[in-house]
Amino acid sequence: MNTSRIAVVTGANQGLGRALVEGLAARLDEADLVLLTGRDPGRVEAAAREVARAPETRARVEGRVLDVTDTAAIAALADELRASHGGVDVVISNAVARVLPDESQSARADEFIDVSNVATHAVLRSFGAVLRPGGRLLVVASSLGTLGHLDPRLHPLFDGASLGEVERAVESWRGAVHDGSAERAGWPRWLNVPSKVAQVAAVRAVAAERRAADLAAGTLIASVCPGMVDTATSRPWFSDYSQAQSPRQAADAVLDLVLAQGADPALYGELVRFGKPLPWRDGTPLTEQDRLLTP
Repeated sequence: MNTSRIAVVTGANQGLGRALVEGLAARLDEADLVLLTGRDPGRVEAAAREVARAPETRARVEGRVLDVTDTAAIAALADELRASHGGVDVVISNAVARVLPDESQSARADEFIDVSNVATHAVLRSFGAVLRPGGRLLVVASSLGTLGHLDPRLHPLFDGASLGEVERAVESWRGAVHDGSAERAGWPRWLNVPSKVAQVAAVRAVAAERRAADLAAGTLIASVCPGMVDTATSRPWFSDYSQAQSPRQAADAVLDLVLAQGADPALYGELVRFGKPLPWRDGTPLTEQDRLLTP
Protein backbone atom coordinates (compact mmCIF):
# COMPACT_ATOMS: atom_id res chain seq x y z
CA MET A 1 0.00 0.00 0.00
CA ASN A 2 1.19 3.51 -0.83
CA THR A 3 1.50 5.38 2.48
CA SER A 4 1.75 8.86 0.94
CA ARG A 5 -1.06 11.19 1.88
CA ILE A 6 -3.93 11.56 -0.59
CA ALA A 7 -6.08 14.70 -0.60
CA VAL A 8 -9.26 15.45 -2.57
CA VAL A 9 -10.92 18.86 -2.91
CA THR A 10 -14.25 19.29 -4.72
CA GLY A 11 -15.28 22.49 -6.46
CA ALA A 12 -11.62 23.38 -6.82
CA ASN A 13 -11.33 25.18 -10.18
CA GLN A 14 -11.47 28.63 -8.61
CA GLY A 15 -12.12 30.62 -5.47
CA LEU A 16 -11.79 28.96 -2.08
CA GLY A 17 -11.53 25.46 -3.55
CA ARG A 18 -8.52 26.37 -5.63
CA ALA A 19 -6.92 28.19 -2.69
CA LEU A 20 -7.35 25.04 -0.60
CA VAL A 21 -5.61 22.98 -3.29
CA GLU A 22 -2.80 25.54 -3.50
CA GLY A 23 -2.35 25.47 0.25
CA LEU A 24 -2.37 21.69 0.46
CA ALA A 25 0.10 21.47 -2.41
CA ALA A 26 2.44 23.89 -0.60
CA ARG A 27 2.13 22.35 2.86
CA LEU A 28 2.09 18.62 2.11
CA ASP A 29 5.19 16.62 1.13
CA GLU A 30 6.65 15.80 -2.26
CA ALA A 31 5.35 12.23 -2.17
CA ASP A 32 1.79 13.33 -1.39
CA LEU A 33 -0.96 13.73 -3.98
CA VAL A 34 -3.63 16.45 -4.18
CA LEU A 35 -6.57 15.90 -6.53
CA LEU A 36 -8.12 19.12 -7.81
CA THR A 37 -11.64 18.24 -8.93
CA GLY A 38 -14.37 20.02 -10.86
CA ARG A 39 -16.89 19.25 -13.55
CA ASP A 40 -15.46 21.25 -16.47
CA PRO A 41 -12.56 19.31 -18.08
CA GLY A 42 -10.85 22.37 -19.52
CA ARG A 43 -10.96 24.36 -16.30
CA VAL A 44 -9.83 21.39 -14.25
CA GLU A 45 -6.86 20.75 -16.52
CA ALA A 46 -5.82 24.41 -16.61
CA ALA A 47 -6.15 24.94 -12.85
CA ALA A 48 -4.25 21.76 -11.99
CA ARG A 49 -1.46 22.64 -14.40
CA GLU A 50 -1.11 26.15 -12.97
CA VAL A 51 -1.04 24.94 -9.36
CA ALA A 52 1.44 22.17 -10.18
CA ARG A 53 3.83 24.71 -11.75
CA ALA A 54 3.61 27.26 -8.94
CA PRO A 55 6.98 27.78 -7.22
CA GLU A 56 5.58 27.11 -3.72
CA THR A 57 4.05 23.76 -4.71
CA ARG A 58 5.70 20.70 -3.15
CA ALA A 59 3.13 17.89 -3.44
CA ARG A 60 1.98 16.32 -6.66
CA VAL A 61 -1.17 17.91 -8.09
CA GLU A 62 -3.51 16.20 -10.53
CA GLY A 63 -6.78 17.36 -12.04
CA ARG A 64 -9.74 15.04 -11.97
CA VAL A 65 -13.12 15.63 -13.58
CA LEU A 66 -15.84 15.07 -10.98
CA ASP A 67 -19.42 16.25 -11.27
CA VAL A 68 -20.58 16.08 -7.67
CA THR A 69 -24.21 15.77 -8.75
CA ASP A 70 -23.25 12.31 -10.05
CA THR A 71 -23.24 10.33 -6.82
CA ALA A 72 -22.06 7.22 -8.64
CA ALA A 73 -18.98 9.14 -9.79
CA ILE A 74 -18.24 10.15 -6.18
CA ALA A 75 -18.47 6.52 -5.09
CA ALA A 76 -16.29 5.41 -8.02
CA LEU A 77 -13.53 7.89 -7.13
CA ALA A 78 -13.57 6.79 -3.49
CA ASP A 79 -13.36 3.14 -4.56
CA GLU A 80 -10.52 3.94 -6.94
CA LEU A 81 -8.50 5.62 -4.22
CA ARG A 82 -9.11 2.74 -1.85
CA ALA A 83 -7.86 0.29 -4.49
CA SER A 84 -4.84 2.34 -5.56
CA HIS A 85 -3.76 3.97 -2.28
CA GLY A 86 -5.58 2.12 0.48
CA GLY A 87 -7.88 5.07 1.10
CA VAL A 88 -7.70 8.84 1.39
CA ASP A 89 -6.33 11.17 4.06
CA VAL A 90 -7.90 14.57 3.36
CA VAL A 91 -11.30 15.25 1.80
CA ILE A 92 -12.68 18.79 1.58
CA SER A 93 -16.20 18.99 0.18
CA ASN A 94 -16.38 22.53 -1.18
CA ALA A 95 -18.57 22.46 -4.32
CA VAL A 96 -21.45 24.95 -4.45
CA ALA A 97 -23.93 26.08 -7.09
CA ARG A 98 -23.85 29.81 -7.79
CA VAL A 99 -27.20 31.62 -7.41
CA LEU A 100 -27.51 35.35 -8.09
CA PRO A 101 -29.80 37.66 -6.06
CA ASP A 102 -32.01 38.42 -9.06
CA GLU A 103 -32.58 34.76 -9.90
CA SER A 104 -35.61 32.79 -8.78
CA GLN A 105 -34.70 30.75 -5.74
CA SER A 106 -37.35 28.13 -6.50
CA ALA A 107 -36.25 27.75 -10.11
CA ARG A 108 -32.67 27.07 -8.99
CA ALA A 109 -33.60 24.80 -6.09
CA ASP A 110 -32.86 21.46 -7.73
CA GLU A 111 -29.35 22.36 -8.86
CA PHE A 112 -28.56 24.05 -5.57
CA ILE A 113 -29.78 21.12 -3.47
CA ASP A 114 -28.08 18.53 -5.66
CA VAL A 115 -24.70 20.29 -5.52
CA SER A 116 -24.76 21.40 -1.89
CA ASN A 117 -26.71 18.65 -0.16
CA VAL A 118 -27.09 15.45 -2.18
CA ALA A 119 -23.39 15.67 -3.04
CA THR A 120 -22.46 16.29 0.60
CA HIS A 121 -24.36 13.17 1.64
CA ALA A 122 -22.57 11.14 -1.05
CA VAL A 123 -19.14 12.47 -0.05
CA LEU A 124 -19.78 11.67 3.61
CA ARG A 125 -20.89 8.14 2.78
CA SER A 126 -18.35 7.25 0.09
CA PHE A 127 -15.24 8.99 1.39
CA GLY A 128 -16.08 8.38 5.02
CA ALA A 129 -15.82 4.67 4.22
CA VAL A 130 -12.27 5.05 2.82
CA LEU A 131 -10.89 7.70 5.19
CA ARG A 132 -7.66 6.42 6.66
CA PRO A 133 -6.89 6.67 10.40
CA GLY A 134 -5.80 10.19 11.27
CA GLY A 135 -7.59 11.58 8.21
CA ARG A 136 -9.70 14.69 7.74
CA LEU A 137 -13.15 14.91 6.17
CA LEU A 138 -14.39 18.51 6.11
CA VAL A 139 -17.52 20.02 4.58
CA VAL A 140 -17.39 23.74 3.78
CA ALA A 141 -20.59 25.33 5.12
CA SER A 142 -21.16 28.73 6.77
CA SER A 143 -22.39 30.31 9.98
CA LEU A 144 -25.89 30.09 8.45
CA GLY A 145 -25.64 26.35 9.15
CA THR A 146 -26.61 26.75 12.80
CA LEU A 147 -30.05 25.41 13.71
CA GLY A 148 -31.41 28.67 15.09
CA HIS A 149 -31.56 30.17 11.59
CA LEU A 150 -34.53 27.90 10.87
CA ASP A 151 -38.12 28.27 12.02
CA PRO A 152 -38.47 26.26 15.27
CA ARG A 153 -41.08 24.04 13.58
CA LEU A 154 -38.29 22.62 11.44
CA HIS A 155 -35.77 21.93 14.19
CA PRO A 156 -36.89 18.32 14.86
CA LEU A 157 -36.06 17.43 11.26
CA PHE A 158 -32.36 18.08 11.84
CA ASP A 159 -31.61 18.09 15.57
CA GLY A 160 -30.18 14.69 16.50
CA ALA A 161 -31.13 13.28 13.10
CA SER A 162 -29.40 10.37 11.36
CA LEU A 163 -27.95 10.88 7.90
CA GLY A 164 -30.95 9.12 6.38
CA GLU A 165 -33.30 11.41 8.28
CA VAL A 166 -31.38 14.48 7.07
CA GLU A 167 -31.68 13.21 3.50
CA ARG A 168 -35.43 12.75 3.89
CA ALA A 169 -35.75 16.26 5.37
CA VAL A 170 -33.88 17.72 2.40
CA GLU A 171 -36.15 15.93 -0.06
CA SER A 172 -39.21 17.09 1.90
CA TRP A 173 -37.92 20.65 1.63
CA ARG A 174 -37.31 20.20 -2.11
CA GLY A 175 -40.84 18.93 -2.58
CA ALA A 176 -42.29 21.83 -0.60
CA VAL A 177 -40.38 24.33 -2.75
CA HIS A 178 -41.87 22.79 -5.88
CA ASP A 179 -45.46 22.44 -4.65
CA GLY A 180 -45.55 25.94 -3.19
CA SER A 181 -45.95 24.92 0.45
CA ALA A 182 -42.43 25.76 1.64
CA GLU A 183 -43.09 29.15 3.22
CA ARG A 184 -46.26 27.95 4.96
CA ALA A 185 -44.24 25.14 6.50
CA GLY A 186 -41.61 27.61 7.76
CA TRP A 187 -38.88 27.06 5.17
CA PRO A 188 -36.93 30.26 4.39
CA ARG A 189 -37.13 31.51 0.84
CA TRP A 190 -33.35 31.86 0.69
CA LEU A 191 -32.01 28.44 -0.31
CA ASN A 192 -28.70 28.93 1.45
CA VAL A 193 -30.16 28.74 4.95
CA PRO A 194 -31.81 25.28 4.96
CA SER A 195 -29.05 23.99 2.70
CA LYS A 196 -26.29 24.96 5.14
CA VAL A 197 -28.24 23.72 8.17
CA ALA A 198 -28.72 20.39 6.38
CA GLN A 199 -25.01 20.18 5.54
CA VAL A 200 -24.01 20.71 9.15
CA ALA A 201 -26.70 18.28 10.36
CA ALA A 202 -25.40 15.64 7.94
CA VAL A 203 -21.86 16.04 9.27
CA ARG A 204 -23.14 15.83 12.84
CA ALA A 205 -25.07 12.66 12.00
CA VAL A 206 -22.05 10.86 10.53
CA ALA A 207 -19.76 12.09 13.30
CA ALA A 208 -22.12 10.84 16.01
CA GLU A 209 -21.83 7.29 14.67
CA ARG A 210 -18.02 7.34 14.39
CA ARG A 211 -16.93 9.59 17.22
CA ALA A 212 -15.25 7.14 19.59
CA ALA A 213 -13.29 5.25 16.95
CA ASP A 214 -12.29 8.39 15.06
CA LEU A 215 -11.04 10.25 18.11
CA ALA A 216 -9.01 7.22 19.17
CA ALA A 217 -7.36 7.23 15.74
CA GLY A 218 -6.87 11.01 15.53
CA THR A 219 -9.43 11.30 12.72
CA LEU A 220 -11.48 14.47 12.34
CA ILE A 221 -14.87 14.91 10.66
CA ALA A 222 -16.32 18.42 10.84
CA SER A 223 -18.00 21.20 8.91
CA VAL A 224 -16.14 24.46 8.52
CA CYS A 225 -17.14 28.10 8.20
CA PRO A 226 -14.39 30.03 6.40
CA GLY A 227 -15.98 33.42 7.14
CA MET A 228 -16.74 36.05 4.49
CA VAL A 229 -14.69 35.34 1.38
CA ASP A 230 -14.41 37.54 -1.68
CA THR A 231 -15.38 35.13 -4.48
CA ALA A 232 -17.50 35.24 -7.63
CA THR A 233 -20.16 33.20 -5.81
CA SER A 234 -20.49 35.41 -2.74
CA ARG A 235 -19.71 38.90 -4.09
CA PRO A 236 -23.17 39.56 -5.64
CA TRP A 237 -24.84 39.10 -2.25
CA PHE A 238 -22.98 41.76 -0.29
CA SER A 239 -22.51 45.51 -0.77
CA ASP A 240 -19.66 45.91 1.74
CA TYR A 241 -16.62 43.73 1.21
CA SER A 242 -14.22 45.75 3.32
CA GLN A 243 -13.91 42.93 5.87
CA ALA A 244 -13.85 40.06 3.37
CA GLN A 245 -10.90 37.71 3.14
CA SER A 246 -9.20 36.66 -0.03
CA PRO A 247 -9.66 32.94 -0.86
CA ARG A 248 -6.06 32.30 0.19
CA GLN A 249 -6.57 33.99 3.56
CA ALA A 250 -9.77 32.01 4.16
CA ALA A 251 -8.06 28.76 3.21
CA ASP A 252 -5.36 29.19 5.87
CA ALA A 253 -7.64 28.53 8.87
CA VAL A 254 -9.15 25.48 7.17
CA LEU A 255 -5.71 24.12 6.35
CA ASP A 256 -4.54 24.68 9.93
CA LEU A 257 -7.41 22.39 10.96
CA VAL A 258 -6.44 19.83 8.32
CA LEU A 259 -2.80 19.71 9.38
CA ALA A 260 -3.22 19.90 13.16
CA GLN A 261 -1.91 16.96 15.13
CA GLY A 262 -4.60 14.58 16.35
CA ALA A 263 -8.30 15.40 16.57
CA ASP A 264 -9.65 17.88 19.11
CA PRO A 265 -12.79 16.37 20.71
CA ALA A 266 -14.24 19.87 21.08
CA LEU A 267 -14.16 20.32 17.29
CA TYR A 268 -15.14 16.82 16.24
CA GLY A 269 -18.51 16.83 14.42
CA GLU A 270 -18.95 20.57 14.95
CA LEU A 271 -19.19 23.62 12.70
CA VAL A 272 -15.74 25.19 13.11
CA ARG A 273 -14.89 28.81 12.38
CA PHE A 274 -11.30 30.03 12.82
CA GLY A 275 -10.48 27.06 15.02
CA LYS A 276 -13.47 27.34 17.36
CA PRO A 277 -16.85 25.53 17.31
CA LEU A 278 -20.02 27.50 16.66
CA PRO A 279 -23.00 26.58 18.87
CA TRP A 280 -25.34 24.29 16.92
CA ARG A 281 -28.52 25.92 18.22
CA ASP A 282 -27.34 29.50 17.68
CA GLY A 283 -28.85 32.05 15.28
CA THR A 284 -32.25 33.51 14.47
CA PRO A 285 -34.44 33.10 11.35
CA LEU A 286 -33.48 35.60 8.63
CA THR A 287 -37.01 36.67 7.76
CA GLU A 288 -36.07 40.26 6.88
CA GLN A 289 -33.38 39.03 4.49
CA ASP A 290 -35.92 36.74 2.85
CA ARG A 291 -38.26 39.61 2.02
CA LEU A 292 -35.54 41.20 -0.10
CA LEU A 293 -35.09 38.17 -2.31
CA THR A 294 -36.73 37.45 -5.65
CA PRO A 295 -39.47 34.79 -5.34
